[in-house]
Amino acid sequence: MAPHLLVALTGLLFVLFFGLLAVLRREGISLRFTAEALAVTAIVAGIAALTGADVNPALFVVALWLITMRVRLLVDLGNLLAGRRDHARAAQVYRVAQRLWPDESGRLLVMLNQGVLALHQNRVEEAIATLRQVLGQAEGGYLGVRSLAATHYNLGVAYQRHGADAQATLEFNAVLDTMPATEYARYARIALDRRKRQGAPPPE
Repeated sequence: MAPHLLVALTGLLFVLFFGLLAVLRREGISLRFTAEALAVTAIVAGIAALTGADVNPALFVVALWLITMRVRLLVDLGNLLAGRRDHARAAQVYRVAQRLWPDESGRLLVMLNQGVLALHQNRVEEAIATLRQVLGQAEGGYLGVRSLAATHYNLGVAYQRHGADAQATLEFNAVLDTMPATEYARYARIALDRRKRQGAPPPE
């Protein structure tokens, strides 16, 4: 197969594969992701057609992945830093991720983790505002169900720390409704059971 045709086929398969993953995660298919992957594929295929240069398909897939997944890779790095309690550097990484033209799914994912970071730093009101904003903007379907469950759970924790018991209970129950087979659902059940033992009033 001609090098430029192999590049084009590889790029199309890359887009189809990650589009299928987005569907399986119940996320909206990102037009930004698709456009970026196809643009890079067209550029590389064009260069290969003009020069006749061979392009290693594996290296091309890695390059596509690094370019199109840049925001998610930075989110993972920020989460790693946050897990090590390096909150200042984690916040910097999240800010950089927001500046790298994320698609809607990536933008919401960054906001979710910024809200969780604020919660870890005990900036409870900021965490509540950020996580509520994520939920408000997630109605377009660009946030996967696992991330949606994580948002509800962390918002429940934030409400609990804020003394808003009824809202906390609603959010913990929303975790169970969203995706009951996650660690967030397990934590939500523990929180609800604890509140039940303590005799907390039911939500309005």
